[in-house]
Amino acid sequence: MLNRHAISARRGLILSGPAGTGKTTALTQFGKTVETIDRRRHPGADGRIPVVYVTVPPAATSRMLAVEFARFLGLPVTTRANITDVIEAVCGVLIDARVTVVCVDELHNLSLATRNGAEVSDTLKYFSERIPATFVYAGIDLEENGLFAGTRGRQIAGRFSAIETVPFPCTDEWTGLVSTLEQALRLHDHRPGTLEGLSHYLHDRTGGMIGSLSHLIRGAAIDAILDGTEKITRASLQKVKLDRAAQTRKTKPAS
Repeated sequence: MLNRHAISARRGLILSGPAGTGKTTALTQFGKTVETIDRRRHPGADGRIPVVYVTVPPAATSRMLAVEFARFLGLPVTTRANITDVIEAVCGVLIDARVTVVCVDELHNLSLATRNGAEVSDTLKYFSERIPATFVYAGIDLEENGLFAGTRGRQIAGRFSAIETVPFPCTDEWTGLVSTLEQALRLHDHRPGTLEGLSHYLHDRTGGMIGSLSHLIRGAAIDAILDGTEKITRASLQKVKLDRAAQTRKTKPAS
């Protein structure tokens, strides 16, 4: 509400942490929630785009980022269109569409130490000043990657609150997450509560990483469909190979 009527220096939010800790999941779920609330408040209102979601391309330039916004909005971009034309078109549509939240993922692809990275940062700042919306960034270990360093970094640090994402501890919250994923299964012979009962085993396998957990359960579910068993068990979970980071965490000796 503050950002909607602010003239400049709008406040934002940054999600930062190790890979696999659920940043993209949290970002997309946040956007989905905001869009659902907006559509309930404005039923039947056509032409509204309450939430925008883009990712920062690898080795991005300011034009590449502007084109990502245009692509999300379905705006045609010709090779002759310069960055000013693209930015003006994007800002015009987003203001008319009453955008509320702009989600920018994979921000670790931006390096303020390079000229292109600095220009991308300036473009994002320009968007945030032109568009009356809240910007939410997400990326891997952003502070360690220098996002808050230098003049531009200090500007970002002064306008954005940061939320650090970490692996889930083996608590009731982890069990609840496992239970939620289990409820989403559509396997005919799966016994409800099986995965919840294996929550400690699942935490041991994944190290509390939501990305690894999602991969493990989805992989076991696909295997259950393909082999016709239509259920997940500890034995079937054991057959699923996880990402190297999860395997390393599992085999690393305790200190």
